[in-house]
Amino acid sequence: MKNLFLILGLVFSISTVNAQIAATNTGGEVQTVQPKIMVIPYTKEGEDIRTVLEDDVNKRIAITKIKEAFDSRGFTTVDFVARLKASQSNSVFSAANKTDIKAQFIQMSGADVYVETEVSVLNSSNGNSVKIIVTAYEISTGNSLANKVGESGKFYTDDIGKLASKAFGTVADDFLDVMQNKFTEIVNNGKSLIIEFGFAEDSQYNMFSEVGRQGLLLSDELELWMEQNAYKNNYHIQGTSDNLMIFDDVRIPLKDQSTGNNYNPNKFALEIFKFLKTLGMEGKRDIKSNTIFITIK
Repeated sequence: MKNLFLILGLVFSISTVNAQIAATNTGGEVQTVQPKIMVIPYTKEGEDIRTVLEDDVNKRIAITKIKEAFDSRGFTTVDFVARLKASQSNSVFSAANKTDIKAQFIQMSGADVYVETEVSVLNSSNGNSVKIIVTAYEISTGNSLANKVGESGKFYTDDIGKLASKAFGTVADDFLDVMQNKFTEIVNNGKSLIIEFGFAEDSQYNMFSEVGRQGLLLSDELELWMEQNAYKNNYHIQGTSDNLMIFDDVRIPLKDQSTGNNYNPNKFALEIFKFLKTLGMEGKRDIKSNTIFITIK
């Protein structure tokens, strides 16, 4: 039995979309979008995304076959190898860490979503088969959009590409329908973030400190700001204590209206910092996946 693991990133960028307003509560309904897809190979620890396909013809075939499956369903696709070569020739990669290089490539693609797919090739005397697991993630937040498991069934063939195509074909339509619906929901209603406000050990403030010109409690000021700046006023407070306030579902727009570029958690965190300065407060921020940590000094 021989196992072959492959994670595919399906990277989406938007071809047509009405502008969305960054850090505001306005904005109209958005058109259904046609995602652009790029297939990226999985790399184990120690493997380099820039070379992983060179010595494995089965991986190259599998990537091509799955790309063809999306082409046949009317999606626009990007050639991963060509895009990677262009990035290398332009000296895009600067980090020595291989994991950072992969992350750089995904982030710099300008995409919205990637899909991880694990492909296992099973060889036996009763025939060969391929099993795939596909999971879609929104890039800037890491939130899962869809996941499916497909199997080719056993066949007396060594054509791994054909088996991979058959395995993906058993789940492709359902997977794409769920992914498209979730993606459209994000376009219309925004991306979900978790925002946690805390305090440095030597901070003179807590959530019940009176701040600003109106002398409101800090917790009230934060909620009022979130109400005005969360996309379409969509936010939820998990809880508030003396030294902690957590918003567990704050929506931000997919696109920045002023530039048309992707709107990400870092930009929203910057707006929070600007607001804190209007209250005469300083802080620091940490961003991990879909969570923003704000520490007030």
